Amino acid sequence: MSTELLSNFFAGRWQSGQGHAQTLVDPVLGTALVQVSNAGIDLSEGFEFARTQGGEALRALTYKQRAQMLSEIVQVLIANKANYYDISTANSGTTVKDSAVDIEGAIFTLSTYAKLGDSLGDSHVLLDGERIRMGKDPLFQTQHLLSPTPGVALFINAFNFPSWGLWEKAAPALLSGVPVIVKPATATAWLTQKMVQDVVDAKILPVGALSVICGSSAGLMDQLKPFDVVSFTGSADTAHIIRSHPAVAQKSVRCNIEADSLNSALLDPATTPESDVFQLFVSEVVREMTVKSGQKCTAIRRVFVPATLYEATAAAITAKLKKITVGNPRNESVRMGALVNREQYHNVIAGIETLKQEASVLFDGNASGLQDADPSVSACVAPVLLGSTSPADAKVLHDVEVFGPVATLMAYTDIQQAYALIQRGEGSLVMSVYSDNPSFIASTTAALGSHHGRIHAISPDVAALHTGHGNVMPGSLHGGPGRAGGGEELGGLRALNFYHRRTALQASSAALDAMAQNAGVLKL
Repeated sequence: MSTELLSNFFAGRWQSGQGHAQTLVDPVLGTALVQVSNAGIDLSEGFEFARTQGGEALRALTYKQRAQMLSEIVQVLIANKANYYDISTANSGTTVKDSAVDIEGAIFTLSTYAKLGDSLGDSHVLLDGERIRMGKDPLFQTQHLLSPTPGVALFINAFNFPSWGLWEKAAPALLSGVPVIVKPATATAWLTQKMVQDVVDAKILPVGALSVICGSSAGLMDQLKPFDVVSFTGSADTAHIIRSHPAVAQKSVRCNIEADSLNSALLDPATTPESDVFQLFVSEVVREMTVKSGQKCTAIRRVFVPATLYEATAAAITAKLKKITVGNPRNESVRMGALVNREQYHNVIAGIETLKQEASVLFDGNASGLQDADPSVSACVAPVLLGSTSPADAKVLHDVEVFGPVATLMAYTDIQQAYALIQRGEGSLVMSVYSDNPSFIASTTAALGSHHGRIHAISPDVAALHTGHGNVMPGSLHGGPGRAGGGEELGGLRALNFYHRRTALQASSAALDAMAQNAGVLKL
């Protein structure tokens, strides 16, 4: 692999950073791949270029025209998929199956928004809801409208999804008519940069509609103005810095945050070890522990089972985890690759030690060794299952997220205690509930819906249909309350709300009729 310096597409042209550059490495082999830097680049110029050149050109197009551009981007990504998989293996240490979650997921999301956007027609604004009478006489009414914000969308993304993380945000932004500046996480910036390069080279979008800047995030928030938006995925500590920045606190820049999340899986207390529900539960926990080496914001971290099933569940999960081979993803026998770098490796090892203060080790796959990987060089960590029979007495188990192939099995005495323990996560992106009783699923949703952005209910009748606890689908909401960041993404056309400004037009019916003739309709 080359150690070339990746260029930044900024202010409508390719630019190389000056001075010190950061080197991206193969997390399995430890070899240098490419370098990134944005030192010396005029940030103010790039943001203003995106707002004016990119934004004005995008807003001159209709929703239908912008949807067509998304379709053309999809074709570019499909044509270059083989290269993306190679980069993902080298830079993220993922198996082909895990790379697909990122790459194919991005393409599917873009395709979905292309279809949704096509339904909005040849318009530049959207009607939001029905007209509202302002009095007895229907002549004077209110119609709510949505107009694209005349600013730029800054994405500060996480390292775990360099492909999907870009396009799940960019699809609704570009469809809305808002130009995008993406700052990928440095550790895995290569795939994001390459995808942007391919799209730019294809000349699908107006120049300035899509920009990428790799390396340091210093100074990016300083460029934001009142009609810009910023979307961040990452740690709660960084989220706090973003929320307290003057651009957000004083200029009211709209901000969307996805942060830490101690996602849960809950097993119906009426379940038996011989049931299909139990088998579905065990399989999903193992899958969520191991897909992308547990490096998913939506992965299961806390596993709640009735105390009577604690031992049986521990044994069943352990039996499946023993079959997971860990190491070099280029080896066909390997089912789970590496964490993204040695820094994350040390963070996960330290996190396991922290959780062990309140939990016992039920299974540690690291004792089995690695396939085709040097443990002193690679960032590979095998699955670790911890357990606690008294989670009500724990603190760190409900507070510390270990971002790797780690989960903690917890025994509950009754369902009300289970609900209370899950709520101690203080807000999560997703929880899954496993039951063949529709009433139990409904009551659990009523009890815990306020604490989760998504509840994924798995029962035997949907065993072959459900999309998975951790899979984020473009038609469903992604985000969560509390410690999960309080943000919302996707959810079909709901995602467009973040990139539009809502206005109440109070006028005569004739004026509202004239507006309606030139507007699309936001159907949720």
